[in-house]
Amino acid sequence: MRNLFTAIILLSCFSVFAQNADSVWIREHYYKIERYVLTRDSVELFTSLYIPKDTTQAHPILMTRTPYSCAPYGEDKWKDWWHSYKKEYFKEGYIMVTQDVRGRWMSQGQFEDIRPFNPNKKDKEIDEASDTYDAIDWLIRNVPHNNGKVGVFGVSYPGFYSTMAAASNHPALKAVSPQAPVTNWFIGDDFHHNGAFFQMDAFSFYSSFGKPRPTPTTVGPSEFDYYTHDNYKFYLETGSLKNLANYLGDSVAFWKDLYAHPNYDAWWKARDARNATKNLRPAMLWVGGLFDAEDCWGAWNAYKAAEQNNPGKEFNKIVDGPWYHGQWASNDGTHLGNIYFGSNTSEWYQKNIEIPFFNYFLKGKGDISQIAEANIFISGVDEWKKFSQWPPAEKEDRNLYLQANGKLSWDKPSAPSSFSQYISDPEKPVPYDDGVQFNRTRTYMTADQRFASRRPDVLVFQTDTLTDNLTVTGNVIANILTSISTTDVDFIVKVIDVFPDNLSYNDIDIYAEKDPEKKYPMGGYQMLVRGEVFRGRYRKSYENPEPFTPGKIEQVKFELPPIAHCFKKGHRLMIQVQSTWFPLVDRNPQRYVNIYSCDEKDFIKSNISVYHEAANASYVIIPVLK
Repeated sequence: MRNLFTAIILLSCFSVFAQNADSVWIREHYYKIERYVLTRDSVELFTSLYIPKDTTQAHPILMTRTPYSCAPYGEDKWKDWWHSYKKEYFKEGYIMVTQDVRGRWMSQGQFEDIRPFNPNKKDKEIDEASDTYDAIDWLIRNVPHNNGKVGVFGVSYPGFYSTMAAASNHPALKAVSPQAPVTNWFIGDDFHHNGAFFQMDAFSFYSSFGKPRPTPTTVGPSEFDYYTHDNYKFYLETGSLKNLANYLGDSVAFWKDLYAHPNYDAWWKARDARNATKNLRPAMLWVGGLFDAEDCWGAWNAYKAAEQNNPGKEFNKIVDGPWYHGQWASNDGTHLGNIYFGSNTSEWYQKNIEIPFFNYFLKGKGDISQIAEANIFISGVDEWKKFSQWPPAEKEDRNLYLQANGKLSWDKPSAPSSFSQYISDPEKPVPYDDGVQFNRTRTYMTADQRFASRRPDVLVFQTDTLTDNLTVTGNVIANILTSISTTDVDFIVKVIDVFPDNLSYNDIDIYAEKDPEKKYPMGGYQMLVRGEVFRGRYRKSYENPEPFTPGKIEQVKFELPPIAHCFKKGHRLMIQVQSTWFPLVDRNPQRYVNIYSCDEKDFIKSNISVYHEAANASYVIIPVLK
């Protein structure tokens, strides 16, 4: 172990030296300019360009369009590219371009969140696709020594702009990689999951990002001043969503839009980025994180839409790794929280997928035959797998039934009457993670769920100890047969890997030797593999919600985002069912009212029954890799 610490220290020193050398090299071989790009409706978009000094060859262009700023501003102030893998693009001679999108930071015009794609634009009508088209056109005509080929990539909101870039279909645009792209903010990304409002993410984001920016500026908005750094306390004491809105006042336009459109109406449908996935000409590389707390849904569903909308398209591929939001673009993809992946998965992706992708389509260099249709990391056994489609054709959907006495079995229950009950109390909601936090954690996606399994308002079902490895690849589907005492309720279903009680991570946590007290007890660890919420009122339709009839048995069936995980021999598979996930998700009053305008008096307890009997058998559909 001491040798390992010595190696780490030496590597750290070498890394600092390498970064300094990279910084010097980039500054010696590149220059920076800033320009305004004119769009078809005469709005100017601020654009930052890093251009090779080499004039002996033509260079490809790689662009990111962002609402998060081109900073630092000033041609003498440089972004520290040398701290990330993107320095490799400089070594490859790329022209690196970042652009403030319309209405943000130093760009002119009016910003609109997730601006709808308009496939039938006329004259000077604009959308994000047309802004990208105009930007590419300008770059090709004005940047010296470019080779006429452009790529676009971006993570999260810039991933949304990457999808829109692909829809521009500019003839020079050859390759696009939307990464964790914002795709649908009502169904599965960021601010709603299956109609349930992710209040903590939405409020922490829009209380700053959503503030109006009347004129171009290099100065960012101020943060919200929380009176406590205990987010559970803050959101519980704030009460209803109406009170949360009062903190923001009338200045945040999109916050008011969120409240004005509680159901999946035409306004939301127009803002589904999948509308822009038809007739795509560029090569497409979709990237997602299987443990992404923000946009776990977008990459997979946008890829699926692009597959369906572009039959026969030669290059439309997906990568899903064991990552938090944007971890694939970081320097460390070795672990998430207490879960280790056996290698630096981020580095592997950068070297073997992303850089070869852009090199091939923008430089005509290298080989992309190693990039499969679906490049998926299987956690648990910690290995990359290549599939000809995703989910794999080799998977078999099997029903795993909830049973009496907290059991899970492949056998359908036969009891004539059997159910489990719990009381969901909005005044004492189930935390989404253990401990006290200020910011929403990203590690909750693999966090230990023992804290939740000990609560009386969480139902726990688990298999016997597995006698063989069980590899699950694809979407788990929850099928809950339930009756409730009220007129509305949420369901959170969690898929959990229960580790053996005698498991030890003695050789993994290298910091345990320094401070053994900080070592986490992994024996019996209940690893969250996937959790998802569903707002019960939408069980029949997102467009037309319906109340429950108290006491009536009803079906609540919904899809969880894909997983790729091996439940190893000696482990157990656990399912937890609960109705609050706080403060991650807003509290359902459990009364059928408008949740965005209701009062505290509308919050009531609900007695919830989940059935596991012959006539009403609750189960989860598990896509088992054969």
